Amino acid sequence: MLTKDLLRVSRRGGGYRPQFVDSARRPLAATVLGTYQRHVGERRETLSTALDDLEAEADDFKLVRGFAALADREATFETDAALPPERARRVAFESAEAVGGVATDEERTAALDAAADRLGVDGDDVETSLYADRDVNQRLAEFDSRWSPDELLTQYNLSLAQTVLFDATEVRVRSSDPKALVSAVKRRRLMYEINKTEEGREVVVTGPDALFRRTRRYGTGFARLLRTVAKASEWSLTATVDDRGTDREMTLTHEDVSVPGVEPVAEPTYDSGVEADFAARFAALDLDWDLVREPEPLETGYRVMIPDFAFDYKYADFRIYFEIMGFWTPEYVEKKLGQLEGVEGVEMFVAVDESLGVSERIEARDHRAIPYSGSVRLKDVRDALRSYEKRLVTESASELPAELRPDADAISFEALAEAHGVSEAALEDVEFPDHRRVGRTLIRFDVLEDIAAALEPGMSLGDAESVLSSEGITDSSSVLSEAGYEVAWEGLSGGTLRRKE
Repeated sequence: MLTKDLLRVSRRGGGYRPQFVDSARRPLAATVLGTYQRHVGERRETLSTALDDLEAEADDFKLVRGFAALADREATFETDAALPPERARRVAFESAEAVGGVATDEERTAALDAAADRLGVDGDDVETSLYADRDVNQRLAEFDSRWSPDELLTQYNLSLAQTVLFDATEVRVRSSDPKALVSAVKRRRLMYEINKTEEGREVVVTGPDALFRRTRRYGTGFARLLRTVAKASEWSLTATVDDRGTDREMTLTHEDVSVPGVEPVAEPTYDSGVEADFAARFAALDLDWDLVREPEPLETGYRVMIPDFAFDYKYADFRIYFEIMGFWTPEYVEKKLGQLEGVEGVEMFVAVDESLGVSERIEARDHRAIPYSGSVRLKDVRDALRSYEKRLVTESASELPAELRPDADAISFEALAEAHGVSEAALEDVEFPDHRRVGRTLIRFDVLEDIAAALEPGMSLGDAESVLSSEGITDSSSVLSEAGYEVAWEGLSGGTLRRKE
């Protein structure tokens, strides 16, 4: 964004249009960048003077200042002084008091000389250090711009539009990448809804004026949202802008604004700490469900909503949507409840902040409510998922034959379930005529006999595990127990086999 004093807009015909730049302004952009490059090592005051001269020559001083404001963010200024300025000032002022004050040039020189003696430096070092940390005295240490002249033009147009959006009260967007758009809206904690129109889906991002009062966070959120919007190949945006008390309408498209070839700092993946915390803890559970971030939009009458998550069952084409409903304004809660009421034909859980007191209303909409306070309890979510697993396991088991005869001499339940695309639980009632189930492994009867014959009392555990490994068996404790052995442990170094008593 730019500061408001650098805003360049046209209000012709009652409209509101940023005064964008095109390739005709490339020479001016190149001159501004070149001015910074030529002044590396010089004081900021000297650079400012050069930019002032450039403003005087240009036909639009605001444009020069706008380019310079963006270039300045790419510059590194440093304090160049023999002494820390604060220390130099403190000692100099103390020395001035010691000589009875400074009223003449001679008294000033005497005070600086006294300060130099105390600091063990020359008087000139004290004088040049006194105010070296002021902006005008700092030196341009480095200018390594990310932008070429053409990219500076692109960044300027983007920043100009962002400055306008800082005063927006409502933004309506159509995008060829609606999922990325809604994800960005949610990350910035902006209130929104998705409407279906004849032209396609429209994301309406509402400002706070209708609810309580304008906040700087919303203005900044609208402005930063434009970067995500402008990354799409095709888009259009219409904003209602508060222009010094008058509502005006601004319309932009992908032909007006784009993003220069510079990646910004990566934004957070999740909308809130509650969502990020839940996703991290859920991933550690290793359940038969995959957590999907921001799945496809759901129809809600004439509008759509994108839930925060979805749970996909690993062994069937079955999805449960999951929305985390934190604390928001009463109006926003009512709007969210209205969306949930319009969602039909899908399974959905809603984790709802207990302080909202709307769990019963969610249940009445045929969605399962999971109340939470502070963070979503994994046990509640796991229990809710397991209420579906019994049916899903039964359905997948019904598609299996009553008997299975694996080709392998030994195979784990996990591997066999994966081969048939079912959960391990679905194999519980299946018969295995050629194999014996030992723990979570199926082993042919003759192989199990060969293993038992190869084992003997006093054999080291390492040698016994080598026998099992040669048959592709990793569950050593269950197989050794089946063969009638247990391990006599010898400290931490290992153990030997002995007959079970």
